[in-house]
Amino acid sequence: MFSGIVEDTAVVVKLEKEQENLHLTLKCSFVGELKIDQSVAHNGVCLTVVSKTADTYTVTAIKETLERSNLGLLKVGDKVNVERSMLMNGRLDGHIVQGHVDQTAVCRKVEAADGSHYFTFEYQFDKEMARRGYFTVDKGSVTVNGVSLTVCNPTENSFQVAIIPYTLEHTNFCDIKAGTVVNLEFDIIGKYISRMNEIAR
Repeated sequence: MFSGIVEDTAVVVKLEKEQENLHLTLKCSFVGELKIDQSVAHNGVCLTVVSKTADTYTVTAIKETLERSNLGLLKVGDKVNVERSMLMNGRLDGHIVQGHVDQTAVCRKVEAADGSHYFTFEYQFDKEMARRGYFTVDKGSVTVNGVSLTVCNPTENSFQVAIIPYTLEHTNFCDIKAGTVVNLEFDIIGKYISRMNEIAR
């Protein structure tokens, strides 16, 4: 379980394909604190630390993860938003994030606005998935590349988020531009409510 509050941007130092899996080796500020089997969110995708050295660690993404997320598009040198699993004895500063990416979206527009930036994202709309809670609502929560954000101006297949300067500087939002593919995780509470309504019919 995560909160969507990014701790650092890890740098990809090595990518290695093994059959249909992808091993990602990364470097970040808290490598020394990581342990084997620990869960870390990478652009919002929960992955397990499988090995580490003094200054790098490695995680493995399976075929389904690569098909559902943007991890398969990463290149050496890219920055990845990382967050360790949430401590249960503190404040929930973001929202409840599972680390299970639902699908990808494409950035359509970036607009500067009084010191902040508005990012518009478009995703593939599926009516059946929407019935199950895979959609956005105004002022609701959404996770984009692992960052907990508030939705504004949602449509059937798009939404905007406002990014403050701190978030722009401390996450890989600084590299997102029109055409960039990002990971989405829709709000788990919305999914549960949609499922309850479906069962109650």
